[in-house]
Amino acid sequence: MNVLMDVLFFGFVVLTMAGALLAVRAGVLMHAVLGLAISLLGVAGLYLYLGSPFLTLMQVLIYVGAICVVLVFGIMVGYTPNEVAEKVAMGRNAFLGLLASGAAAFFLMVMVIGRTTWVPAAHRLGDFSIEHVGEGLLLTWCLAFELISVVLLIAIVGAIILARGGREEVRR
Repeated sequence: MNVLMDVLFFGFVVLTMAGALLAVRAGVLMHAVLGLAISLLGVAGLYLYLGSPFLTLMQVLIYVGAICVVLVFGIMVGYTPNEVAEKVAMGRNAFLGLLASGAAAFFLMVMVIGRTTWVPAAHRLGDFSIEHVGEGLLLTWCLAFELISVVLLIAIVGAIILARGGREEVRR
């Protein structure tokens, strides 16, 4: 049994190192994200080996799922170097406009805050402690939370597909 555990441990270590090597040495950005996902799955396997199923699931859900999906979306939506050069050439005066509108918004907020009569906050009606919110998310509302995340993922993928199609038509 100890031999099997040692093989499992070193398998997870090799998976982590191979994914990290692929992420660092990849010539294509998508391959680097794939290497990162493989490396993070290896780390999740190490958490499982250490006897922490909660950390394993959080590693897969947060890092492999969320972070790698965000990186893939960033790659899909990102601009090519030619498009970046065009944006820089066109947006030199945009900084001054942004600065002026930011200053105007700041002074407007200062005026509104200065003229507002503040009333004390009402007493809390419920228990909003970290423990209570965590129990609600992990026990009571877990399925709804996961379904909402899947619906948002589908909406984001659809928006990216529509945006990529529109950008291709503009280039021609």
